[in-house]
Amino acid sequence: MGCMAARKGNARDARTPVCVNRRARYEYEVLDRVEAGLVLHGSEVKALREGRANLVDAYVTLKLGQATLLGMEIQPYSHDASGGEPSRRPRGLLLHRSEIRKLIAKTHEAGVTCVPLSVYFAGPWAKAELGVVRGRRSHDKRQVLRQREAQREMDRTHRRRA
Repeated sequence: MGCMAARKGNARDARTPVCVNRRARYEYEVLDRVEAGLVLHGSEVKALREGRANLVDAYVTLKLGQATLLGMEIQPYSHDASGGEPSRRPRGLLLHRSEIRKLIAKTHEAGVTCVPLSVYFAGPWAKAELGVVRGRRSHDKRQVLRQREAQREMDRTHRRRA
């Protein structure tokens, strides 16, 4: 019972992200979000807990009723002497059949794809937040930057007054 009380206050339970795909949030407009479990091998879980993951250029394929995460890099665990798994191997995603069908239906639209937005731990399980996204055009990206800058300026002004 004592162990459970100690684990309750653990920071990992708060779903703090291990890695975030900031480029995807800039390059794409997020239409929908889905949580999926990650299939990991060997010491990949420990490497993730060390924060040794990278989502740049990662994407999701949906074929034959299965979802697979491609292009995600998990560098080897620092204390693993065996050499471990290849860092950019395809990783399975754990989703319900109905969720996979919904994702396939949404991504059949032109210009829509599925990319990982972040990876985090929910309790002991590694999870990936997937986004159904549509690519932004360059003028849309500039508009987003303007909106962010305006929001920052408003926040600065509000902080000065408070």
